[in-house]
Amino acid sequence: MTTLHLTNAQVIDPEGGTVTLGSVTLTKGVIAAMGGAKPKGATEIDCAGHYLAPGIVDIGVKVGEPGERHKESFRSAGLAAAAGGVTTIIARPDTTPAIDTPETLEFVTRRAAEASPVRIRHMAALTKGREGREMTEIGFLLDAGAVAFTDAFAVTTDTKALSRALTYARSLGALVIGHPQEPGLSAGAATTSGKFASLRGLPAVSPIAERMGLDRDLALVEMTGARYHADQITTRHALPALERAKAQGLDVTAGTSIHHLTLNEIDVGDYRTFFKFTPPLRSEEDRLAMVEAVANGLIDTISSMHTPADEESKRLPFEEAASGAVALETFLPAAMRLFHAGHIDLPHIFRAMSLNPARRLNLPQGRMALGAPADLILFDPHAPFVMDRFTLRSKSKNTPFDGQRMEGKVLATFVAGTQVFKA
Repeated sequence: MTTLHLTNAQVIDPEGGTVTLGSVTLTKGVIAAMGGAKPKGATEIDCAGHYLAPGIVDIGVKVGEPGERHKESFRSAGLAAAAGGVTTIIARPDTTPAIDTPETLEFVTRRAAEASPVRIRHMAALTKGREGREMTEIGFLLDAGAVAFTDAFAVTTDTKALSRALTYARSLGALVIGHPQEPGLSAGAATTSGKFASLRGLPAVSPIAERMGLDRDLALVEMTGARYHADQITTRHALPALERAKAQGLDVTAGTSIHHLTLNEIDVGDYRTFFKFTPPLRSEEDRLAMVEAVANGLIDTISSMHTPADEESKRLPFEEAASGAVALETFLPAAMRLFHAGHIDLPHIFRAMSLNPARRLNLPQGRMALGAPADLILFDPHAPFVMDRFTLRSKSKNTPFDGQRMEGKVLATFVAGTQVFKA
């Protein structure tokens, strides 16, 4: 195995909160040295003063296998991830069929290992068919490699069934990922209620629906003692409940999506369906509150929530169009908007995109430390470009950033010490 010596790099340490000029040596799949001279026989790579950081660990990526391979395959998702600096994909189970049995999980694990240049780990469904009635075989799925359990956007309305699943997950130490939303209020909604939605005549949902869903989930977590992660907190109305839960000592963390940190409801404009998300984009006040919550650590993780949709799914009236966007390649440049605006520094951005997701899932990635996996990205946060969706490596091209001026380019990606992407 080749030893790589990366020199003249601005090394980002999300644990220590520092950025220092130095070198890093990669060998046998791990970080073997921080600083020091080039080892004998090593291949030297001059980073030219660019930034070197732990690779992104992206919770909540939708891959189309099985069932929707025309939208995204493990190969296309892996290539997009490598180009975007995502070295570990945490794939969602909302596939066709759902990943709700050990056999299905073993199939996608094998397919991902064969096809993808980056690591892919899988979440499994919490209930069979993601129907919210009967829990899956959580123990067997853990044994088969599931890193967490979620029904994704299918919110369980049967509180007794959910409490049983949480109790059983607690007995096995399994992490449950919830989607905070009150499904009755949010059914059929395409945007956030308010003046803008009224002017556009779009079906809308109050952001209070998110708070109600989170309140319900946190009450069940308090009752069962389960490990819980909220996939997307997107409104300031939900933050006090999250803060109280953490102050109580509940084993609770929360994430948000890069789109809810960088876009708001006005971006929908004249019914642009590439800006339709679940939950819908919020007000600018909510967006800024989410940015602040990430900066102060109340929100632990940032995810791309990569959701491929083909042209036929998006070129529909706004309320009928599919939700979500591809984001594996736009994740980093979108996050750089937070950096360039002075909201969050680079170590804290990578704490939320790399370190905290890995910690929550008990993975060794996300650290810039001796012995840590050599999953790293080299990038230039200042490199400007105009996003052209047709250059994306994803099979689907549904990005809200098409045509926008962005900054931040991945120059190289390393997985287990092997370079899997070079710009």
